[in-house]
Amino acid sequence: MSMERKWIMKQKGEPADVQRLANELSIDTVLANLLVQRGVYTFQDARAFFRPKLEDLHDPFLMKDMDIAVGRINKAIREKENIMIYGDYDVDGTTAVSLVFLFLRKYYKKVSFYIPDRYSEGYGISYQSIDHAGEKDVSLVIALDCGIKANDKISYAKSKGIDFIICDHHLPGDEIPGAVAVLDPKRSDCSYPFRELSGCGVGFKMLQAFCSVNNIPPFELYPYLDLLAVSIASDIVPVIGENRILAFYGLKQLNENPRRGLKSILKISGLESQRVTIDDIVFKIGPRINAAGRMESGKSAVELLTSESDEKANSFGKTINTHNNDRKYVDRQITQEAIDMLDKSREGIDSRATVLYNPKWHKGVIGIVASRLIELRHKPTIVLTNSNGYITGSARSIPGFDLYQAIESCSDLLENFGGHMYAAGLTMKESNLERFRERFSQIAGEIVTDDMMIPRTDIDDYLDFKQITPKFFRILKQFQPFGPENMSPVFVTKNVYDNGNGSVVGQDGDHLRLELMQENEPYRYISAIAFNQSEHFEHLNGGNPADICYSIAENYYRGIANIQLQIKDIKEKEVIP
Repeated sequence: MSMERKWIMKQKGEPADVQRLANELSIDTVLANLLVQRGVYTFQDARAFFRPKLEDLHDPFLMKDMDIAVGRINKAIREKENIMIYGDYDVDGTTAVSLVFLFLRKYYKKVSFYIPDRYSEGYGISYQSIDHAGEKDVSLVIALDCGIKANDKISYAKSKGIDFIICDHHLPGDEIPGAVAVLDPKRSDCSYPFRELSGCGVGFKMLQAFCSVNNIPPFELYPYLDLLAVSIASDIVPVIGENRILAFYGLKQLNENPRRGLKSILKISGLESQRVTIDDIVFKIGPRINAAGRMESGKSAVELLTSESDEKANSFGKTINTHNNDRKYVDRQITQEAIDMLDKSREGIDSRATVLYNPKWHKGVIGIVASRLIELRHKPTIVLTNSNGYITGSARSIPGFDLYQAIESCSDLLENFGGHMYAAGLTMKESNLERFRERFSQIAGEIVTDDMMIPRTDIDDYLDFKQITPKFFRILKQFQPFGPENMSPVFVTKNVYDNGNGSVVGQDGDHLRLELMQENEPYRYISAIAFNQSEHFEHLNGGNPADICYSIAENYYRGIANIQLQIKDIKEKEVIP
């Protein structure tokens, strides 16, 4: 059952700007308004938005330490050193490692990769991995999607004669680690024009610079953009600026000529005969790659993504799919236990935050459980379990509550923590749990208002069904790739009815499949799907009116694409006899 939601209409563009752009491009004012909301005011702006160009990517040498990083890689190749590519066990980390490993290995064979174990080593650079590098006579490690706060680990590596190049995109601490080079567009002393790259994106920029110095044509890198698109989508970075260009061409590669490992996931996910979008990566591809690191080891994700034979790729793909099915079962089970726990505690009733601990919960899925609890209760949520004698957990937030800042205010009680405004990870001693719970809940109590605890849906514009023409949809599709800061537009249509063919669908009868008409156009209907909203079936099936908010998507059935509304929320209207 869905929660009551508040619909918030976004501020519209200046009418004069909207009308001028609509005339200039010969498009509906609704589409022109969407463009103005995205900072597109002229024909030239629109061309840059709708036709991204790889030539518009920034010069990689604008990133601090880039020249040093490339110089150190070239020295390693010249002197025949062993290079190890290191990255985290999540999608951004494993795609980054796969991309850098595959590309460098084309030009130099003494390259290996290492993914830390989520359970025995934890997030980021581990002492264990540095010892491993020492045993394997590795003298250069390239760390991707991690390392920006690993000051002690980098010092330890130095003492063993191992150099590090860090490619990260997380916020640095007060002190930058003493690595040979630290590439991070979020460094305060870095003037790189785009701060929002994924970890894999920073690795890609390093390879761009490597190509430039070694006279390798830039198009040699482009076949690897399928991996980068998967990282951009899965790491929920803004799909604007450089990320829009990279995601646009990465999706093209993924749809036209994906590497073997990704092809096997497309097949398993039922995506091989349709146009893959950012949403498909977020909901179908990313979770499967992530499942390897959650349930077993992120190493198998890299083995899948770097597979050079169909047989190997299909075998790894099946293994990873099994991990994903196990993950789904475990996270459903833990979510139910968490809900039961909330229902019996005061946190479920009067607290402005949720902090739950069970030492038996599976560390790999607690982040997903925290996200599910937010959907159900809509308050800042931390889910904790026990790992290696410490309490460790994942935190998720709601709009208006800076999670990272709140956790930072409790840092004296923590062993370590990291993340950003809406998602974070943390570790503490068991003896500090109650004090942490009290302080975090107190901070949330001072900031979180009743209003913030009502989930909101941001609306772009009102729309009548008659405006959804083939031309309208053709232009709307060109707004893709969608993602943060360029989300799929959400529209409201008033007074719609089901034509009588609507039905309850899904394994547990949670979803609705509808055929909707609008009162002023009784002979035209549009197909729609509404997830977790089956409570509205009786009202709609009785031929009663409702207002809906939705995004417009394509639904593929037997290889044929049709327009389908993806309903976010339904507001039943009173039936006047």
